[in-house]
Amino acid sequence: MKIVKLILVMIVLALSAYQLITGKFELMPYSMLFLGALMLVIGLVELQGDRKGGFLGCVVVSLFLFFVSIQGFFLN
Repeated sequence: MKIVKLILVMIVLALSAYQLITGKFELMPYSMLFLGALMLVIGLVELQGDRKGGFLGCVVVSLFLFFVSIQGFFLN
């Protein structure tokens, strides 16, 4: 899980930095998609550690991010 989390963090940081530097926000849905996946992985880590509250919060946020990402793909 640590490797998956690290890879997702690097992808989200790279996409966000690119968007901030260039000012082009066409990649925002991809950024939201990977951020949702990262939150889901963090939630699964919380569940493995028997922290149900953290799991529930992360899953709710990841579902919201997936919804926003899908909307972004369809609107562009």
